[in-house]
Amino acid sequence: MSSYIMAIDQGTTSTRTCLFNQAGSLVAQASENYPQIYPQPGWVEHNPEDIWRTTTATIKKSMEQAGIVGSQVLSIGITNQRETVMLWDKNSHKPIYNAIVWQCRRTENICKKLKKEKKDKMIQKKTGLVVDPYFSGSKIQWILQNVSGSKQLSQKGQLRAGTVDTFILWRLTGGQTHKTDVSNASRTMLMNLQSLQWDPELLKLFQIHESLLPEINPSAGLFGKTKGLDFLPDGIPIAGIAGDQQAALFGQAGFNTGEVKCTFGTGSFILLNTGPQIVRSKSKLLSTLAWQLKGQKPVYALEGGAFVCGAAVQWLRDGLGLIEKSSDIESLAASVKNSDGVEFVPALTGLGAPYWRANARGVITGLTRGTTKAHLARATLEALALQNAEILEVMQKDLGKKIKSIKVDGGAAINNLLMQIQADFSGVPVVRPKNIETTALGAAYLAGLGIGVWSSQKEIAQIWQKDHEFKVQMSPKNRALRISQWRKSVVKA
Repeated sequence: MSSYIMAIDQGTTSTRTCLFNQAGSLVAQASENYPQIYPQPGWVEHNPEDIWRTTTATIKKSMEQAGIVGSQVLSIGITNQRETVMLWDKNSHKPIYNAIVWQCRRTENICKKLKKEKKDKMIQKKTGLVVDPYFSGSKIQWILQNVSGSKQLSQKGQLRAGTVDTFILWRLTGGQTHKTDVSNASRTMLMNLQSLQWDPELLKLFQIHESLLPEINPSAGLFGKTKGLDFLPDGIPIAGIAGDQQAALFGQAGFNTGEVKCTFGTGSFILLNTGPQIVRSKSKLLSTLAWQLKGQKPVYALEGGAFVCGAAVQWLRDGLGLIEKSSDIESLAASVKNSDGVEFVPALTGLGAPYWRANARGVITGLTRGTTKAHLARATLEALALQNAEILEVMQKDLGKKIKSIKVDGGAAINNLLMQIQADFSGVPVVRPKNIETTALGAAYLAGLGIGVWSSQKEIAQIWQKDHEFKVQMSPKNRALRISQWRKSVVKA
């Protein structure tokens, strides 16, 4: 009887469960969307029960699709939207409030106060992060300050907090395990990058008691075992956890210093492996944990993210009705040679790296009577690539050397036109793997390493496969001109 590794990929708009065989090949996958909650402008929430419901549903569907039973699952890996955070009662296991999503800007005032008190440099030195509502610390603080009864539950030691991986792990283990891994912990603004532990000074600053928080562990190794589920037998090890972007870098076999991946998801996120060295950015990029394997030194990364990537295409589809389905954008954009002067800055939830302007808003410029929806579609794809090109430019300055190529993944990586535009605007080849679901694959690799299915990263690198390489076709002069035009529009956002 064949055995498989299960990877739960809990994302911003959907939950996916994938099954991989021991050759690292995708055998089955199931995905399910769930509702987004917008209580007021700039606020974004998820119902944690929707996250759990779609997790259980996709686990069942993936096993049905593969025709397997739970006893054939060797190990489970979890990867997740990272900074999204929730609190729940440890006895009832029920959330006390909706999950506050990474996109949510409600804690701007908390962050402004920290900057006013000149705490931002200390926070950045300890965590590698800029002070921004994006991260989990201020979100936890907001819940404790605003949800009735939360402080009392916290004082009694009855409350548990965690990013999405921790919540799913808690539910999978029947409330027996309250843990996270270093990559997710590094996104909370509460973990010290060097000690890999919750930092007492930061906990005091955000008024969070350590008993609320999960135990921090390496990314591969035994986190816990399934217990009390009606869809999986007891005793399956959960042996790999990593935040989605770090998991994608691992799934791309980006194990060497200087290797880069870009994930095209709801947002786009670029990670550059900096090895055992914490590279401090001079360009407002984030220094973060990539992963840590048991008994080994941590691996660090530089990260730059644009908050809106695939979400911009969804907006064209749902908000403006320009396309019926997201995949239609490629043929529509390809029907024109260029955007004809139309520029779209998709700052629909503020601007991320390297600007970090929480109050920025989207801008469309250069419209004429001759503008068509095809020009707006083309401008959208160009905007997604231009955001990434800017991040890659400053990333190389921070590292002090040029990158050789970019590995890409995520849903939009199947868009050949976007990948070619990305290669042209970045000035380096774009390499797409055969399996673009590298986030789930990275979680599976970690879960396999955690129980010894694969013995080393070297073994994993040998099974990674390339699908296509997009070579640069744009001249340096035209590239510089296009990026200059883009920057003039960003100022207006």
